[in-house]
Amino acid sequence: MLDQIIPWLFAAASVAAGLVAGVFLTFSDFVMRSLGAAAPAAGMEAMQQINRKVYRSIFMVLLLGMVPVSLAIAAHAAIFAGDAARAWLIAGAAFYLLGVFGVTGAGNVPMNKRLDVIDPVENAALGYWAQYERNWTLLNHVRTVASAGSAICFLVGAMLTGQAG
Repeated sequence: MLDQIIPWLFAAASVAAGLVAGVFLTFSDFVMRSLGAAAPAAGMEAMQQINRKVYRSIFMVLLLGMVPVSLAIAAHAAIFAGDAARAWLIAGAAFYLLGVFGVTGAGNVPMNKRLDVIDPVENAALGYWAQYERNWTLLNHVRTVASAGSAICFLVGAMLTGQAG
C-alpha cells in the first residue's frame, strides 16, 4: 500500500517545487524589471512591501515546507529507492536545499533585510537600489533554475519509483 502512495508523494513534491519555481520566474521575468523601470523610490518601496507581505503567504509555506520534504525525500531515496530513482530524488533534494533554500538564506534574505531599513527617498538609497536590483535578480535566476530542476528531478524520481513498484 505505501509503495503505491510514495510515487504520488514525490509527484506532489514536484508540483510544490514547480509552484515555487513559478513565483521565482515571475520575479526574474518581469517583476524586478518593472520595479527597476519605476522611479527608484517607488521601486524600492514596492519591493519593501513585497518583502514584508511574503512572510504571511502561501508561497512562504511552500518555500519553507519543501525543506523538510526535500530532506525526507533524500533520506527515503538513500534507503529505499532503486538506483535510477535514488539519483533523481537526491538530485532534486540537493537542487532545492542548496539552490533554493541555501541561496535564499545566504543571499536574498540578507539583501531584503538591508533594503527594509533604508529610506527610499534618501540619496544613499539610490546606490543600494541599483546594486540590490541587479544582484537580487541574479540570485533569483539561480533560485528559479534550482526549483525548476528540483521539480523535474522529483517528477522523474516519482515516475521511476512508480515503475519499480
